[in-house]
Amino acid sequence: MIKTTAMLLEELHGYKDPFGKIKRLCNEQKIIPVARGVYETNADISGYLFAPVIYGPSYLSFNYALSRHGLIPEAVYEYSSATCCKGKKKTYSNHFGRYSYRDIPDSAFPYETKLMQEDGYVYSIATPEKALCDKLYELNPVRNLSELKDLLFDNMRIDKSEFSKLNADVISELSELYHSNNIRFLAKLMQKENP
Repeated sequence: MIKTTAMLLEELHGYKDPFGKIKRLCNEQKIIPVARGVYETNADISGYLFAPVIYGPSYLSFNYALSRHGLIPEAVYEYSSATCCKGKKKTYSNHFGRYSYRDIPDSAFPYETKLMQEDGYVYSIATPEKALCDKLYELNPVRNLSELKDLLFDNMRIDKSEFSKLNADVISELSELYHSNNIRFLAKLMQKENP
């Protein structure tokens, strides 16, 4: 269960030194620091549940979401998230894992994410289409469809059968929001593959 410093101070109001008690609880691993002023009481909770707590607004995306949706074969050990209007990349590590946050255009940010609830925790994750667009947005631009195919299937090792399940209409709509050649080429490729 997530607890804030304010919640802990309320619980520990009878202690002479509540901040000292919080420090001792951390040392005893009865509470685990998640981010400044935020703690978790269960050391075995999955780290992705804390991605929106650490830095927000954000949603899980990029390689983490691509892996989770089965689009790339590699296991991903960093909880990568999309943000907007922050102006810089941010990384953060704690007991639960490593977290990274990168901006995407604010025009694209609110679309194609799913709100998930798990064991009392709430987080958002990109749909497969959105995760792929986010990833392509951060990569160097390609010059044509052939280069895009090389990028997708050779460099990124996108699973072709999972790729074929992507919704071409969603990609087309998203391509208007990113102002990115990579995503425009992706929309063209999807229309070519799924006429």
